[in-house]
Amino acid sequence: MTNEKPVKLNHGDLIQVVKNAPLVSIDLIVTNNRNEILLGLRKNEPAKDYWFVPGGRILKNECIAHAFKRITKEELGIEMAYEQAEFLGVFEHFYQSNFAQEEGFTTHYVALAHQINISENSLQLPKTQHQEYKWLSKDSVSREEKVHPYTKAYFK
Repeated sequence: MTNEKPVKLNHGDLIQVVKNAPLVSIDLIVTNNRNEILLGLRKNEPAKDYWFVPGGRILKNECIAHAFKRITKEELGIEMAYEQAEFLGVFEHFYQSNFAQEEGFTTHYVALAHQINISENSLQLPKTQHQEYKWLSKDSVSREEKVHPYTKAYFK
């Protein structure tokens, strides 16, 4: 564990990292008491205009447990402890686009997928990364055309 503070990169530095290295993220497979999956309609690249699970990047100097707490707070409106999640595995996501919508470089994520069960009433879903949210059954996730293939991969 590091004693240094997590570093959130500025726009220019993040572009350089995305151009030259993979990003490590935590994806949240959020289920409710009906075993439905929470998906958000992404506002930003990559995967803009697709339904995707919530998640976020791990910052430099940020341990996974702290990142998990921060990401659940930012993406779900409630802070959750890492111990409340079930680790599902490591997934790779390769996108032809990037967050800056600039030509000439792609995005590579190494996603650490975690499942959490949650009461819908406890969520305070922000509109930062997703313009709307919905709950879908696993079968519906697989069938729905606008659910991103990387989200579908979590249920195969």
